[in-house]
Amino acid sequence: MQREVRGTRILVAGLGNLLLQDDGAGVHAVRLLEQDPPPGICLAEVGTAVVDALHLLEWAGYVLAVDALQAGGAPGTVYRCASGDVADEGLPASLHELGLLSVLRMLAPEAAPEVAILGVEPQVIDYGLELSPAVQAALPTVEAAVRSIVDGWCPDPAQREAYVVEEAAEA
Repeated sequence: MQREVRGTRILVAGLGNLLLQDDGAGVHAVRLLEQDPPPGICLAEVGTAVVDALHLLEWAGYVLAVDALQAGGAPGTVYRCASGDVADEGLPASLHELGLLSVLRMLAPEAAPEVAILGVEPQVIDYGLELSPAVQAALPTVEAAVRSIVDGWCPDPAQREAYVVEEAAEA
C-alpha cells in the first residue's frame, strides 16, 4: 500500500476587527496579498471569527497569523514571533471571544500546525474603518514578510497544496 504524499499546506490568516481601525491590520494585509497572492497557499480573512476558521487550522501544516500586536514599539512596527511568545488572555466569556491560541488548543496535538505570528504595532484602536497612516505604511513590509516566511516554509510553490473548497453536489 502506497502512502499518499501531500504538499505543504500553508494558511495565511488575517485576524482582527475591521471596525476598530488598526485592529483590522491583519485583514487589510490579507486583502493586499489577494491582489497578487503567493502561489499555492490559502489566504483567509478570518477577522474575529477564529472558531469559524477551525477547519482551515486543521487543514494547515503551517499557519501565519497576521494581526495587530501591541508590544510597545512605534506605530507600524512589524514583529515576527511564535505562538508561544504571545500572552494568552485565558478563558473567554463566550465562544465569540475565542482567540487564535484558544482555538489552536481545540486541535488534536498531532493535528496542530506550526504557527508564526506577524504583528503590526497599532496606533489607533477606535471606531473607524481606515488604518492609521503608520499602519497603512507598514502593509508593504508585512506583505514582504509574509512572502519571505512562506518561502522559508516551502520555497518551491509546486510543492504547496492549495486549499480547495469542495462544491456541494446538486440535488
